[in-house]
Amino acid sequence: MRLILLGPPGSGKGTQATGIAEKCSIPAVSTGDLFRKNIAEGTDLGKKAESYTKSGKLVPDDLVLDMVADRLSQADCEKGYLLDGFPRTVPQAEGLKKMLAERGADLDHVVQIDVADEEIVERLSARRTCEKCGAIYNLKFSPPSVEGVCDKCGSDRLQQRADDVPETIRQRLSVYHDQTAPLVEYYREAGLLRPVDGSQPPKKVAEAIAANIS
Repeated sequence: MRLILLGPPGSGKGTQATGIAEKCSIPAVSTGDLFRKNIAEGTDLGKKAESYTKSGKLVPDDLVLDMVADRLSQADCEKGYLLDGFPRTVPQAEGLKKMLAERGADLDHVVQIDVADEEIVERLSARRTCEKCGAIYNLKFSPPSVEGVCDKCGSDRLQQRADDVPETIRQRLSVYHDQTAPLVEYYREAGLLRPVDGSQPPKKVAEAIAANIS
């Protein structure tokens, strides 16, 4: 099974990606992880990507596609994979379609986790991170046992990250919608889009995804 998982920041996409990958026995392929791995290992692709990220520029589509193609050619992807964070734009989607066609393959499903912007803002602005051990809490859904104190290490340094401030979250959502709205329509027209209500509890979201891809 070859899947794409779409969803805004704070939609629970990462949690669902892990669950789908485990249930379907396929690897979850994240472009963010690919960038970090290639850069850390000093591969040719990693060096090229780093030259852009260091100067604050977006990595070009052809380089992103090369990195994804390299990952999908590995043995653990033979029986399928889940793409998380890719494609982000219609040109990337078209590049992926061409790459798969050259391999005699195609996508099976594109799952879209849909959550209203204001709920995303509420979710992410309630997130707190322990400065000492990195543990993450949500004041609404999963608060620490003692207010302001980390359950794992006992530190009282639970902070709100700069990118979890409401104004920044709305900015991130605006960028996401600008990039993804055309992509959603692209896959809807292709008959591949499987929308799921992401405002439900994680278990219900997982059940809805399973029903859509079975």
